[in-house]
Amino acid sequence: MSMKIKIPPFRSKLIPFLLLFLICFSLPASLSCEETIKGNEFEKLIQKLIDDGFDKGKIEQIFSNKEVTFAPEAVSLFFIHSESSLDYDQFTSPKSIEGALKYLGENKDILDKAQEAFGVDKTIITAILLVETRLGSYLGTRTVINTLSTMAALSDETLRERIWNSIPDDKKPVKENFIKKAQDKTKWGYSELKALLQYTEKEGVAPESIKGSYAGALGVSQFMPSNALRLAKDGNNDGRIDLFNHADAIFSVANYLKHHGWQPGITRQKQHEVLFRYNHSNYYVDTLLKISDKLKG
Repeated sequence: MSMKIKIPPFRSKLIPFLLLFLICFSLPASLSCEETIKGNEFEKLIQKLIDDGFDKGKIEQIFSNKEVTFAPEAVSLFFIHSESSLDYDQFTSPKSIEGALKYLGENKDILDKAQEAFGVDKTIITAILLVETRLGSYLGTRTVINTLSTMAALSDETLRERIWNSIPDDKKPVKENFIKKAQDKTKWGYSELKALLQYTEKEGVAPESIKGSYAGALGVSQFMPSNALRLAKDGNNDGRIDLFNHADAIFSVANYLKHHGWQPGITRQKQHEVLFRYNHSNYYVDTLLKISDKLKG
């Protein structure tokens, strides 16, 4: 006669933790449990990058770095951020305009060169840098590769659920809307991750060293990696493109706007359309134009 052993509920909940403990306990001293878990989180992503042509050794080296981690708390901000709730009025205050005028004076030479080379009004360039990073004084504290790698990994349902659980209950969106947005964003995140890896390889920068916004934007100009790769410019002629350098950021903003249709003398409506490409928010664009007007006096 067979017997069925019933496991008390509280003990059944302990089993996964005991298994995890046994696995971690049996690991070599050189490999931590945390690193093993991280490796499992990005395992599919690593293989996908290798399959897409990235060097296997380099990719494995990057993702074995202890600074490269799954970042649910940061990525959860994608799903609760509201552009309309931001206080854009702060950027048109007398204090902000005074700071922007000072910036115009201190960076007159490079701003004049950018305006001449790309045909973009220097007050617009300055307005963008003011709103994006307060003229370079706030560049973001998130590790960009962590943000983009986490987003790129959200095709995995288990990892997606971890993002959902990291969103505060009072800020959770409708679950089905969250899933749809996550599915859309994971493709975007993977594309931006590839661009970041290509950009850092090209410029000889360690990917894990780059900090940025919760969305993965980087530098004084807050470019996404794909734009850094395609549209960023060397403003100080040192042979490198460093978006944390003001000259490079200024030239890059000017080139971006020119690329999307900015020309000297374009109408206010056309200015609005071009600036909307930088950030898809009417609040944002209206603020840029107000700042520009104030800087012109």
